[in-house]
Amino acid sequence: MDLRFTAEDEAFRADVQAWFATYLTEEFTDLTDLGGSGRERAGFEVCQAWERLLGEHDWIGIGWPAPHGRGLSMMQQVIFYEEYARAGAAYRINHLGEQLLAPTLIACGTRAQQERLLPAIRRGEELWCQGYSEPDAGSDLANVSTSAVRDGDEWVITGQKVWTSFAQHADWCFAVVRTDPDAPRHAGLSYLLVPMKQPAVEVRPIVQMSGTSEFNEVFFDGARTAADNIVGAPGDGWRVAMTTLGFERGVATLGRQIGFAAELDRVIGVARRTGALDDPILADRLTNAWIELQVMRYTALRMLAVDPPGAEASISKLLWAPWHQRLGELAVAVQGVDAIDVGSTATEYDELQRLFLFSRADTIYGGSNEIQRDILARRMLGLPRG
Repeated sequence: MDLRFTAEDEAFRADVQAWFATYLTEEFTDLTDLGGSGRERAGFEVCQAWERLLGEHDWIGIGWPAPHGRGLSMMQQVIFYEEYARAGAAYRINHLGEQLLAPTLIACGTRAQQERLLPAIRRGEELWCQGYSEPDAGSDLANVSTSAVRDGDEWVITGQKVWTSFAQHADWCFAVVRTDPDAPRHAGLSYLLVPMKQPAVEVRPIVQMSGTSEFNEVFFDGARTAADNIVGAPGDGWRVAMTTLGFERGVATLGRQIGFAAELDRVIGVARRTGALDDPILADRLTNAWIELQVMRYTALRMLAVDPPGAEASISKLLWAPWHQRLGELAVAVQGVDAIDVGSTATEYDELQRLFLFSRADTIYGGSNEIQRDILARRMLGLPRG
């Protein structure tokens, strides 16, 4: 993959920068980091208005192929997400719909599903959450026990999902459920699209050590969805779910790394203010953090050249998750004793304290480090299980 930007790419970058300069107005300038780690419930209504503004100006679905989206080149998508992060625009509240569900529908869904669901995502009108993990099925997705039984023209869903981001706001959930309890583990699963706004769906927030609640438990007690809200055939859920996970490590990760760079700059700024930068060991750790961030960027760009995405996508997660944890530890180290001053409530945590607390989960959610290593060992290196 040629990692250089062309003159056309740079002209596109200028257009993106001009759009943000025009539309990232005072109404939205306080949105930076809202909805993100440690500020999950702040400013949702304004974030939703921002999402709809993006849709109005055709900035949602930029990487979806025509006729579903704009079909921009990979490098133009990289530019958009980089400039998005540099502009300090809001945390995207429908990443799961745009970046995971939509590409899955384009790859595996029916034409009717695409025509019904993709336009609403592209307009920023319908929000999605992901129903994968369960109390006994985290990284071991094939162990899900939430069941779905066919009842005439509907599926009836019973069970529990956990660690479900934005479930409290979502209109829909794409869920992996067990439709054939007698089939082998991977063969008995199906991929259903379930409306969230119904009495048989209960959402309970999970309070984290940061004092906030990004994640939720979701209980399905006879929830219903139309029979044709299944992606792929019954029993085909494992293949469809793996397709979704492949898209999870997509181009938006480049924008995340711009956000990481901003966090690193803030940590370095605190280190200068406190004098911690004069400590050669801390200075060395900060230098290594910057170098590793550059490695992550070029590795992520190389991964985008893999089409369709496969096991290689695990490399990116295995790089950024422990890096971000180490950055959280650096955030504490450069603050010194101020790092343990948490005020009277969790809402008084400062930005670097929230970074440290939330980053402890980085190596677990989205597939634990152990699972990523296992995927690379077996699927890329051909090593035997165990």
